[in-house]
Amino acid sequence: MKEPNIVVVGSLNMDIVIEADRAPLEGETIMGNHSSFIPGGKGANQAVALAKLGAQTTLLGTIGDDPFGTSLLRSLKDSGVETGKVKEVDNNPTGIASILLAEGDNRIVVVPGANDDCLPDDIKEHEELIEKADLVLLQLEIPLATVTTAAKIAKKHGKTVILNPAPARSLPEKLLQNVDYITPNQSELGILSKMDQDRFDLQKAMEIVQESGVDHVITTLGSEGAVYKSQESAVKTTPAHQVPVVDTTGAGDAFNAGLSYAIGLGKELSEAVSFASKVSALAVTKFGAQAGMPDRKEVEAFDAPPFNHNGTVN
Repeated sequence: MKEPNIVVVGSLNMDIVIEADRAPLEGETIMGNHSSFIPGGKGANQAVALAKLGAQTTLLGTIGDDPFGTSLLRSLKDSGVETGKVKEVDNNPTGIASILLAEGDNRIVVVPGANDDCLPDDIKEHEELIEKADLVLLQLEIPLATVTTAAKIAKKHGKTVILNPAPARSLPEKLLQNVDYITPNQSELGILSKMDQDRFDLQKAMEIVQESGVDHVITTLGSEGAVYKSQESAVKTTPAHQVPVVDTTGAGDAFNAGLSYAIGLGKELSEAVSFASKVSALAVTKFGAQAGMPDRKEVEAFDAPPFNHNGTVN
C-alpha cells in the first residue's frame, strides 16, 4: 500500500508547559508542580503525527534563529518529518505557547513570533511540493493570507484540502470555497456559522458552513466523540473512547492528522473519522503533544470501548 504524500502548512512553537493542581483564580498566584519545554505548534504537531502514522510528510513553516528553533527542527527530523523547506528568520523569535495543565484540562496562550513570517510568497516558492502531494493540511496559527494562498494553490492542482480552523476566527469564503474538509470543535463551529449560541443548532451550523463551499464538516465534541456531515447527507456520529487521560494538549492535532492520513489513503469519511478518533484517544494517554502521537500499529491494535452519548461505555 502506497503511503500518502501530505504537505502540512502551519506553525512551529516551543510549548512551555506548567503542571498545577488547579488553575489560579483572577489575581491569584499559586505554586506549580512541574515545568517542561516541549516541541509543539499545531502545524508541527500534526506533521509529527502524520509521519508517525506512516505518511510521507513535509512541513512548510517558519522558525527563529534561536535555540528553540533548533530544538524544534531536531524533534521534527527525529520523527520523520521532511524539514528542508522550513524557513528561518533572524528578525523574530521562534513562536511559543504557554500551556497550563490542571484538573485534566489545558489552557493555552500562543505568542506567534516567527510564525507571523510564514508568508504567501513562501508557499508560492514551494508550489511544486503541493503539486506532488496527495493532500494539504492547514490550521490558523500562521497568517490567514498564507492559509488562503496554500488552499488556493492546492485546489489549482486538484489536491484535497483539510482545514483545522483553530485558533477560532471568522473565515472568508475565498478560503472556505477551496476547502474540502473542515474540522471545527463546537465553539469554533459557532464562530464559523455566526449562529447565536442561545439558539445554537449543531446540524444547522454545519449546513451554514457547507453553504460557503466546504463539502465535509467534521465537528469534534470532546468526550461525546465527533459528528460529521457531507453535502446532502444527514449528520452522523462517531463515539469517543474510554481511555486514561494524561495530557489533552495534542488531542485535536492527533484527530486532524488521523483524519488526513485516512483520507489520504482513500478511506470513506466514516472510516476516516473513526480512525481519527482512535488516534486522538491514544494521544491523550501520554504526556506531550508530539511525544504522545501513536504510530499506525498502535492505532490498529487499539480496542478501548467507545462511550455512548449519555457517558456510559458501549
